[in-house]
Amino acid sequence: MTIIAQARLGLHDPHDCTDANDELTVLHAVYDTLVKREGQGFVPALARKWSVSDDARSWEFTLQSGVQFHDGTPCDATAVAASLERMAREDKGYTLGAPAVWRQFLGGARLEVLDPTQLRVTLTAPMADLLDVLEQGFIVAPSAFAALDAGDHGAQIGSGPYRITQISPERISATRVAGHFSGTPANAEITWLLEPDAARRQAMLAEGAVQFANGLDFDASRALGTMRHEFLSPVAIIYLLNAAKGPLADARVRRALSLAVDREAIVETVMQGAARPLRGFVSPNHFGAGQGAGAQMDRETARALLAEAGHGNGLRLEVDCPTRLPDEAELLTAALGAQLAEVGITLNVHIHPEREDYAHMVRRKEIRDLCVFDSSPMSTYRVLYEKIDSRIAGSWWQGYANPQIEALIDEGRLTTSRAARAEIWRQAYALLQSDPAWLTLYNPLRAIGIVGEHPDFTMPADGVIDVTQLPLLEETAHAG
Repeated sequence: MTIIAQARLGLHDPHDCTDANDELTVLHAVYDTLVKREGQGFVPALARKWSVSDDARSWEFTLQSGVQFHDGTPCDATAVAASLERMAREDKGYTLGAPAVWRQFLGGARLEVLDPTQLRVTLTAPMADLLDVLEQGFIVAPSAFAALDAGDHGAQIGSGPYRITQISPERISATRVAGHFSGTPANAEITWLLEPDAARRQAMLAEGAVQFANGLDFDASRALGTMRHEFLSPVAIIYLLNAAKGPLADARVRRALSLAVDREAIVETVMQGAARPLRGFVSPNHFGAGQGAGAQMDRETARALLAEAGHGNGLRLEVDCPTRLPDEAELLTAALGAQLAEVGITLNVHIHPEREDYAHMVRRKEIRDLCVFDSSPMSTYRVLYEKIDSRIAGSWWQGYANPQIEALIDEGRLTTSRAARAEIWRQAYALLQSDPAWLTLYNPLRAIGIVGEHPDFTMPADGVIDVTQLPLLEETAHAG
């Protein structure tokens, strides 16, 4: 048995949107999705192939034939349509502070079962990046719907390469499914084990009690030597800026903030080097991420912009700050305040200990001048649509409006060529340097541990452990 020690454990409704990598690793093992993310693109999964109409509204999927759910019921086009329909319900797709995430894309879609392996999805609006949503569109056995709707999150019935055998507060176990269409994973049994303490997770790996340890302390984990692997998290640590009212409604002030910050120093003082400066609104792992340097520190220009905006004698900004997510939010805000003081900006900080209440406050557009936040969707389009497009005014949008950006969003959603669409998103990336919607700071670096020698191991771009791609670890279960 391969045991993965991680800080959090638990399964919720698979049709609720989540960015929790500790939960997504289980969901992706138990459930099939139509497509699977590979780098910045997608490869076939339950859908063997697909096509999209020129207007980016009609998608046709050809499914694997003969697939069954773990309870023996057929995983066919009818079942896939049922899951997509359930995802689009008003009460589904909930993520921290934001309900009905999937409904904004799948709501009102026409789902046509052409035959048991053919499904047509016709959207109400063009979305050339629909695969970004379907990559998290877990196909659940309809036989589990009633239990899930009743709040029984133990009813996890998928058709994926692993079938759940145990769910408890301390561990979730799954066994490999024979003959799965995607191939045979190396490890016959996987257990995800709850261990909240990072030092203990590391010790368990070193002792051979577990074979994989997630979320290790970045520096302490160096003691693991070649068992240690690090990777860039695509999560963006940012400050949302209130562009609807107050000083940050002025684009010059928003840009001044960006130019005033020494991101390299923030990474060293706040993250002790365990991050990389973030120059744009998405990480380098994202589709269509720009390659330019962008957002470099230039405090002379920052002071000039502040003076031009009428703040030559100083500016006081009110900041909302949670105590977790990101966990370093308070330390980060103190470091940012020290840097902004160099250009005459002072911060008055308001601490929020209840993270979900904080998220609801942000969603209701009740932030003061700026607030600490993280941006996690791996979809560049979703970030633009949900957080930056003023016409949508999504959950995390805070008053920003830029007609040039919105014209690019309209163009991108219609552009079915991936290469052409990537170039459009790169143009948006560049424009958001000169007129930033947020204060972007860094992407964290994360550390994991794997028993044995695996020099070629790499984490997926989204930072979620793919247990189907793990090397054989069971034989080293008692190593050390």
